Amino acid sequence: MIQNLVVVGSGVMGRGIAYVGAIGGFNVTLVDVNPSALNSAEKEINTIFEKGVRYEKITEAEATAAKSRFLYSSNLEVAASQADLIIEAVPEKTEIKKAVFETIEEHAQEHCYFATNTSTMSPTEIGSYGKRPEKTIAMHFFNPVQKMPLVEIVRGLETADKTVQVIKEVSQKMGKETVVVNEFPGFVTSRISAMVGNEAFYMLQEGVGSPEEIDKAIKLGLNYPMGPFELGDLVGLDARLNNLKYLHETLGEKFRPCPLLVKYVKAGRLGRKTGKGVYDYTGSNK
Repeated sequence: MIQNLVVVGSGVMGRGIAYVGAIGGFNVTLVDVNPSALNSAEKEINTIFEKGVRYEKITEAEATAAKSRFLYSSNLEVAASQADLIIEAVPEKTEIKKAVFETIEEHAQEHCYFATNTSTMSPTEIGSYGKRPEKTIAMHFFNPVQKMPLVEIVRGLETADKTVQVIKEVSQKMGKETVVVNEFPGFVTSRISAMVGNEAFYMLQEGVGSPEEIDKAIKLGLNYPMGPFELGDLVGLDARLNNLKYLHETLGEKFRPCPLLVKYVKAGRLGRKTGKGVYDYTGSNK
């Protein structure tokens, strides 16, 4: 039974995963080597709790109980040694993920399961960084984690059926719906989302319409909750570009990144996190 959950990486995704884990009844330790990042995460998580109570998503008692199950730590070795499940949520860079999995493999108990929160990377390859590929899987959460209902569960080549079942149960306790898919570059959601976002940039480059008009057309015409430019700015245009580069390498020409997207990233226009992406967020209500 999973009781003690460790989330590695206190960025946007990590803090959201930790929050839904605590709400789901798990003892959660959020780990980051950067103390200032942890402090920032704690402030934002407390804000999410406050908003949850204010908008009656959770009760005051539920928030208090969930907060009592929360720990923040910079010591991955100690946290890993006490975990039943470790969810890695560090940046989508092989060398960083490899370092995390080598560390948790060394310190985690034999019964512990490993999951990677990734939108494109191979859980089979990530499973090879440790010595328990049968207990390694991908859990693809969506931003913002506390609002988005889906976890895309991705099996690696050697992922055991029991591991899939355990991760489904954990996801359901977090209040999530699940789909289970076999590993292939981009899985289901990232593959479609990357293509839509890239095509939107090609349309912008070609002068088909303004960002506002393209986003509005997609939202109202195809019933998407967010337009492709709004979503790209939210997740980060650099992250979108990295995903496209990987899909281009693995799946071919149809995923070649649009030159305009490349230009935006080179200019530092990465989206909300830098104040400017496709849209300008400085001094606006966007």
